[in-house]
Amino acid sequence: MSRYSAVLASGVVKQVSSGGQALTILAGVDLDVARGETVAIVGASGSGKTTLLSLLAGLDLPTRGEIRIDGQRLDDLDEDARAALRAGRIGFVFQSFQLLAGFTALENVMLPAELAGRDDAPARARAALERVGLGARLGHYPQQLSGGEQQRVAIARAFCGEPKILFADEPTGNLDTATGARIIDLLFEMNEAQNTTLVLVTHDAALAGRCQRTLQLREGRLHG
Repeated sequence: MSRYSAVLASGVVKQVSSGGQALTILAGVDLDVARGETVAIVGASGSGKTTLLSLLAGLDLPTRGEIRIDGQRLDDLDEDARAALRAGRIGFVFQSFQLLAGFTALENVMLPAELAGRDDAPARARAALERVGLGARLGHYPQQLSGGEQQRVAIARAFCGEPKILFADEPTGNLDTATGARIIDLLFEMNEAQNTTLVLVTHDAALAGRCQRTLQLREGRLHG
């Protein structure tokens, strides 16, 4: 492993039980992402892109293989320790936004910084929302926001804790073309400003084209 690796996956296999049989989703994934690099993972629907992203972020564990984040091997950690690692180093942007309906925009964005124990969580959240153009929407709830605005809140939340690594799962998948283009610009502006490593999965050719490297997930393996 290079000391410059932010994300390293070696021989990652993921199997699930289906009808009493083992279904192989990932068949031996190898991936090395340098610090500060932007990487897009593309592939057909059902190829395992979201599964891979979840494994890389420590939301799930592989059946076999090894994943390291900034040198820390994930399967050496229990669930609480993986959650602590995410809180301190990782941001995640979901296709379906995953905002808490009973929380305002400000409260949603504050949450990761609060979980990381930051005393300045409210100030960080306000600054992040202002940066994505939602300074006037701090007290609005998700249902009061458009899809594009909800995704901007999600991006602000992901960057609020100044993560070293950002994972994004189809961040423009639920948006129209024009709104998606603005979200792409915003995502890369925020990423460049904080020098964050970015790994995303997408069907969006324009989004993939903005990354330094594009890999295809096919038959359970990554191809350059």
